Amino acid sequence: MYLKKYNLKGKYALVTGAGKGLGKACAIALAEAGANLIIVSRTKKDLDTVSKTIKKLRVKCKSYICDITNYEDLKNIINKQSRIDVLVNNAGNNIPEHFTKVKTKNMEYLVKINSIAAFNTAQLCALKMIKLKNRKKIGGSIINMSSQMGHVGGPIRSVYNMNKWGLEGLTRGMALDLAKFNIRVNTVAPTFVVTPMTKKFLKNKKFKKETLNNIPLGRFAEMSEIASTVVFLASDAASMIHGTSLLVDGGWTAK
Repeated sequence: MYLKKYNLKGKYALVTGAGKGLGKACAIALAEAGANLIIVSRTKKDLDTVSKTIKKLRVKCKSYICDITNYEDLKNIINKQSRIDVLVNNAGNNIPEHFTKVKTKNMEYLVKINSIAAFNTAQLCALKMIKLKNRKKIGGSIINMSSQMGHVGGPIRSVYNMNKWGLEGLTRGMALDLAKFNIRVNTVAPTFVVTPMTKKFLKNKKFKKETLNNIPLGRFAEMSEIASTVVFLASDAASMIHGTSLLVDGGWTAK
């Protein structure tokens, strides 16, 4: 038998930014694979909708309203969990601005949510994972949501580039530190996906055309394609994938 299974039955997965977009898609896909969910978002209405969908899949789901830039709130949520096996470190944002016109308050906000909060979430979850007595035997998986912009440059995205290149570096450092606990750490790096966050950028016809011209496959990614990659990395099928990035970019970075 050579095909490892994607079954996550009995696992507990925490997903940040789970109320909409990629976070929502990842949370539901993990539940479809059998995982129990711990979902975190700033908006109760969004959480309630996602939680309802997940519970229909006959798995457990806990939901928490939290701005992950609030360290104490985040810490309290993670510390009260009895177990975490998978982290999808997804929450983030982008404010496109030309490098010469980046507002200090915007840069500081993006660093706070995309870098500092991502680091804190990963560290707190790793500490929780390590506490499980049989962790080395059963393993764990941390999936940091990166971007193709963590591998290439992009116009009007200098701060986002900085955040995501930094996340790629963090992932590799974490991978070396956490290997002895059998906790795998990787990133998923999507191209442009049609989500609530990107939809407003793609309304610009010129930007949309230029973007599609950079994707050899000639289309944007579907949320299901990113979520399926996350489930793969969370599962035993990816048990030897560690300290790397899975690009889901339609060939953007191949050029």
